[in-house]
Amino acid sequence: MERPSLLYLVKQLELVVRARLDEIVRTGGITALQYTALTVLERHDGLSAAQLARDSFVTAQTMADMVRALESRGLIHRERNPANRRELLIHLTDEGRGLLAQYVKPVRELEEEMTGRLTEAQAAGFRHALIDSWQALASIS
Repeated sequence: MERPSLLYLVKQLELVVRARLDEIVRTGGITALQYTALTVLERHDGLSAAQLARDSFVTAQTMADMVRALESRGLIHRERNPANRRELLIHLTDEGRGLLAQYVKPVRELEEEMTGRLTEAQAAGFRHALIDSWQALASIS
């Protein structure tokens, strides 16, 4: 029997992680995609919608809808970019930071469950392999 391709396995992992993450963050009234966008802002506050879309792996239209939803919930706010008055920069609010703080432990537990059958060295190697693989493909585009 032929082994499944790495691309297939990566997609399977992505799908199960996203489903489990959706279950976790549903209690806060957000989706896994919204959670991802909020965590991007937590690391890099003050992004444009286009930058946030790229870093969150969604289309510009999806991000536009997401920004409206997150802003209406008070999780983010937008303000004019002083360097480019036509551009709005998106910032995480204190309420957004508070919501993310609620999920630190359950998300860490999900990651630990995912890597639970690996040794510490294998988990570190897995992390490095994923980063290297992503960088190899991201540098092409």
